[in-house]
Amino acid sequence: MRLPPLPTVSEIVHLYQLTARKQLAQNFLLDMNLTRKVVRKAGSLNGGFVCEVGPGPGGITRAILSTDAKQVVVVEKDRRFIPGLQLLADACEDRMKIVHGDILQTKMEQIIPETYRVPWEDKPPNVHIIGNLPFNISTPLIVQWLEDMACQSGAWSYGRTKLTLTFQKEVAQRMVAPISSDMRCRLSVMCQYLCDVSIKFEIPGKAFTPAPKVDVGVVHFVPLVKPRINLPFKMVEKVCRHVFHYRQKMIKHSIATLFPVDMPELTAEMFERSDLDPSSRPPELKMRDINRLCNAYNEICQQHSFIFDFDYRSRKHAKLLRRGRNTLTEQLEERILVDLPDSSNHSVEMPAS
Repeated sequence: MRLPPLPTVSEIVHLYQLTARKQLAQNFLLDMNLTRKVVRKAGSLNGGFVCEVGPGPGGITRAILSTDAKQVVVVEKDRRFIPGLQLLADACEDRMKIVHGDILQTKMEQIIPETYRVPWEDKPPNVHIIGNLPFNISTPLIVQWLEDMACQSGAWSYGRTKLTLTFQKEVAQRMVAPISSDMRCRLSVMCQYLCDVSIKFEIPGKAFTPAPKVDVGVVHFVPLVKPRINLPFKMVEKVCRHVFHYRQKMIKHSIATLFPVDMPELTAEMFERSDLDPSSRPPELKMRDINRLCNAYNEICQQHSFIFDFDYRSRKHAKLLRRGRNTLTEQLEERILVDLPDSSNHSVEMPAS
């Protein structure tokens, strides 16, 4: 669709004296060739619903409105950008709505029309989330959205909603990092066990205003019909967080942090259940290896309900460990004793006189 004559994005910036705020990690993308390319990488928007995160002065917004997207909602935290965005909303009549708020607090299910809902097993709905994310919220936001995907809640209660987002180049590379890569980390596994994830292209830092010291990657996410690890998100996230805590060391050191120090037997049990080599290193682990570790930890947590809440870094748990050391040990001993043969069956029978 063609928009009516409007001030350029640069003119909007000067008209409303918009400057990027460092504390909000703002960087404007004003080059319309690049904003249109970002939107193209999201796929066909014809007749669809688009939510843009952090539109700022509206560069990507204009590119979205120039497509045949039926409805566009922009979520903007900084009130300074609202007047410029309102010019766009007025120019395209009822196609665009502005939500003033923090995307980390926004309930996505409340802004997506019910008509776009499809079953999870079907093709992704005609719903798209696009955004040039500030660096300071990009990682917490994608982790939050990955959890929504795993729970099929929020925007993912409508089906396998796709994402096209910008990240600092190094973060983008971590998301797609293959096995044995130096970039392989917790975020790699968390993204890849739930999505097909790819870097569509890179944008040099000098293309932004003000220019950051790093380049930017445009990352596309398509949620999988079946996750590669079939366990609750928080279970997978905790195991991955601990596994990659010591990235360059053998995984036996990382796995040990999942359990109280006086229960080393559980670390050994993890490797017995998962059938993995304790001398392996985290970046070498394949998705099926992570899956085995998660399932082994889940089974141990089912046997010892207090284990999942254990945090080796917490002062609270350090105190509890000191006070409850005997209790923890007793629980372990009770489990071991259950597996031992009954001593009453092995009494020595004295000969009759």
